[in-house]
Amino acid sequence: RYGVVETLEDAKKCAKLFKENKDKIDGIIVTLPNFGDEKAIANTIRLSELYVPVLVHAFPDKLSALDLPNRGDSFCGKISVCNNLNQYGISFSLTRFHTVSPQDKTFREDLKWFAGVCRVVKGFENVRVGAIGARPAAFNTVRFSEKILEAQNVSVETIDLSEVFSRMDKISGDDPALKEKINEIKSYCDTTKIPSDKIEKMARFGLVVERWVKENELVATAVQCWTSIQENMGIMPCTIMSMMSEKLLPSACEVDITGALSMYALQLASGSPSAIVDWNNNFGDDPERAVIFHCSNYPKSFFRKVEMGYGDIIATSVGKENAYGSLTGKIKKGPLTYARLTTDDFTGTVRAYVGEGEIVEEEADTFGGSGVVHVPRLQELLQFICKEGFEHHVAVNLSHVASILYEAFAEYLGIETYWHR
Repeated sequence: RYGVVETLEDAKKCAKLFKENKDKIDGIIVTLPNFGDEKAIANTIRLSELYVPVLVHAFPDKLSALDLPNRGDSFCGKISVCNNLNQYGISFSLTRFHTVSPQDKTFREDLKWFAGVCRVVKGFENVRVGAIGARPAAFNTVRFSEKILEAQNVSVETIDLSEVFSRMDKISGDDPALKEKINEIKSYCDTTKIPSDKIEKMARFGLVVERWVKENELVATAVQCWTSIQENMGIMPCTIMSMMSEKLLPSACEVDITGALSMYALQLASGSPSAIVDWNNNFGDDPERAVIFHCSNYPKSFFRKVEMGYGDIIATSVGKENAYGSLTGKIKKGPLTYARLTTDDFTGTVRAYVGEGEIVEEEADTFGGSGVVHVPRLQELLQFICKEGFEHHVAVNLSHVASILYEAFAEYLGIETYWHR
């Protein structure tokens, strides 16, 4: 009646409609213009067999209309609906204010937030990520459990670097795709200091990886970025990885698969590219600031100004001539969300932490890609990271979306998550 769900019959009709449109539904909004029928709402969601985020919203009453004909009692009804959802084992989210008019600005913000939660939850259905090469022998820190990820519906596809190199060598010099990729690299950033043969090698690497990603329907990759590729191909893969991340195909360093997943989660929440960085240095005596750094392979949109150079650290072991391809520049000032997923073999679970900060105007006088980040209570966060055994890598995004990730991880994906606030 009037398009509302009140009875068991209404619930069955609505559930049938939801089932018929299952592939089109990423989330459900429950709205209460009055007290409502608590059982019908819970029955609808249960019978629909939809396992998507649910947002519960209630209309406010007007102080001038609290008489019997006009009072809605949504304030109270929302509590009853949530009680039933809890009894039925249905996960749900709430608007910022207990009751809010759909015309209110905060409700529009709630919808935008909820859409982000839905993107993350949907994005973690049957995820496929790619591991390119073996992890660097020196980095136990990026170890992870494929079986624990598989239990979280995350599959890992692998390819050996020898196979990548073989495919690179087989690309014809006359291949139009190769010429197109070379031009794409040159237009992506300033390459004036880079030998042309190195750019061609990068283009070959880019073609092989992008084709492999497409063939295997991957959403993210993690690459063995040192030192095999420098010793065998004489390049750094950073620019190609940056280009992929800029295209919303996040690519993490040092075969950090859970780092790549963290980048992917941030990307889903914000709709913009993510990067992987090291929590790298203190910033003088300021306890709430730190230098984040990598060689780097950040997406172009992260930089104030960017140019292609060589990996300063790697060059000390393989020579500058074999280390061209990293991106150099400072990260833009602005909002920052950081996130980290990890597999915990002792508990057989995936765990995470999330939080927000700011990239400040100050710069660190150093090489590669760097930024100075301000994080409230940073020392407490670092204590948590060390005590809980998290990696030195962290995924970052130039936005504030920690609340989206926390809700998606903790409420819907069953990931134990610490939100640093």
